[in-house]
Amino acid sequence: MQPIFDDGWRKRALAGEASAVAEMATAALTPLYRFCLYRVGKDTHLCEDVVQQTLEKALDELERYDPARCGGDIFPWLTGLARNEIRRVMAARQAAVSLETLWTRMDKGLLKLYERIESQPLAEEVLQKAETREMVNAAMAQLPPRYGQALEAKYLDGRSVSQIAQLWRMSEKAVESLLARARAAFRQTFLALAKNLNPETD
Repeated sequence: MQPIFDDGWRKRALAGEASAVAEMATAALTPLYRFCLYRVGKDTHLCEDVVQQTLEKALDELERYDPARCGGDIFPWLTGLARNEIRRVMAARQAAVSLETLWTRMDKGLLKLYERIESQPLAEEVLQKAETREMVNAAMAQLPPRYGQALEAKYLDGRSVSQIAQLWRMSEKAVESLLARARAAFRQTFLALAKNLNPETD
């Protein structure tokens, strides 16, 4: 599970403690890359640059990170920095307008969806369909890291609720609750992506 980036961690990072900086980089690198990849048109080199610039920006502006407000979860703050960086690097590109318009609309929609997440069944067979695999990957990339990790552990790694609970040192009830929220978030995100990428179906 994601580490807690609380005020103690923030103080260590601001003091230049290498281990604190490494903790952020290790925890954020993969989910941040996934988050950015589709937003830059799946340009892997550009995505790597955006992620690097985002992490550098985060260290430069770490005083602005408020652990209490974020509940110790640094990822939403990092994605805010990443969005700004994406806007900057895409400004000179032909696809900038269409991609930016899509994801600005998506961000607003996803915020509303996450606010009313409730337990809904996730159609597991959708993960096996080649024609929807790209959409599945895009949806997974936009989930909060803990949701994506939970779904990957259950459906891709094939772990049982009991195994996940033991691995993450959580109760089985807490894991089941997390999986329910993660499934709902995935379903809503997937449907929102499908609607925005295929507006003619409205």
